[in-house]
Amino acid sequence: MSNIKVYKGTSNYSSDVICNLADAKIFKKLSTYSSDIICHVKANKIYKGTSTYSNDVLFTVTDGKVFKANSSYSSDIVLTIKDGKIYKGTSTYSSDVIATIKDSKVFTGNSSYSSDIQFHIDGNVTIEEFVAIWYAVKYCY
Repeated sequence: MSNIKVYKGTSNYSSDVICNLADAKIFKKLSTYSSDIICHVKANKIYKGTSTYSNDVLFTVTDGKVFKANSSYSSDIVLTIKDGKIYKGTSTYSSDVIATIKDSKVFTGNSSYSSDIQFHIDGNVTIEEFVAIWYAVKYCY
């Protein structure tokens, strides 16, 4: 199984790999060492590192909504992913767009300019894997 790499901006240089995905695990940069696992996906949950404890659930993904930890309360929705857009909280207003996903590229806000590409993914990922990558890029990079 080949690793899916996540690159800074429009770069395709190995030195610009932020993280990589293999077997539902997000690793730092190009590493495949278990000590370099940032988080991993199991069913609809994203766990910290290699843990499978319920206390170590970072996010739960349900119907495009990303909840804090194990929560299913609407007040704990941190992101809503819908129609290629990432929104703040429960909003789906264009003024609340944090990022736009198009052709495996993640743009700032509503932009589709190449200068606004935050990162791009060199393969197809599930919504849960995407949330794990988002976490790695936004909070660990």
